[in-house]
Amino acid sequence: MLPVAILAGGLATRLRPLTETIPKSMIEICGMPFVHWQMKMLAKENVKQIVFCLAYKSKMISDFIGDGSQYGIRVQYSYDGEEQLGTGGAIRKSLPLLGDKFMVLYGDSYLPINFQSVESSFFEAKKPALMTIFFNEGRLDASNVAFSNGKVIRYGKGQTSNDLKYVDYGLSCFESSAFPSVESNDPLDLGQICSGLASQSLLAGYEVKERFYEIGSFQGIRDFEEFIEENKNVL
Repeated sequence: MLPVAILAGGLATRLRPLTETIPKSMIEICGMPFVHWQMKMLAKENVKQIVFCLAYKSKMISDFIGDGSQYGIRVQYSYDGEEQLGTGGAIRKSLPLLGDKFMVLYGDSYLPINFQSVESSFFEAKKPALMTIFFNEGRLDASNVAFSNGKVIRYGKGQTSNDLKYVDYGLSCFESSAFPSVESNDPLDLGQICSGLASQSLLAGYEVKERFYEIGSFQGIRDFEEFIEENKNVL
């Protein structure tokens, strides 16, 4: 399996006051931090290498996960530093640990899908990037993707448009060449990179049928808690 970068450095302002003293990844779900359930999911999908991209209250995450041996996964850490680098900038800084091809997972996402199938589709597409997408029509989150014939033809994060019927599911694959190679500490958003790739027909799409779970909202936390309660004996 490809290495997985986990973006877990955000401020999680939508979840205040819950996240005033802890990062989002450490929110307790059924007695354990969310990141524990996420790591169990990745171990089940045979992921062997993870790089956490961290910033906000990051030591709590690294103290809990350590080297990842308890999950059978090699875990490394990449830190933004004094200034937040944004999602794209954090990945760009972690490239020396990730190599030429890798996956990116949001730090608040739990995705009950086959990661191997996503990886295989990425290699078959022969594009510098692939985004998993879900036919959403505004149900689970704001739709932000236009998709056709196996390609993301527009990625409009934060936009509203009738042609945006899909949503970014939370897992993507990239070649390192998709990220600007310039040495810079200026913030860079992953959405900018994906939008640029889509506009050049360089962003493949992988449609997922299973719903995603996330803890980026209070409703998302409640939904995920229900999911874990129903399934924790088999997870």
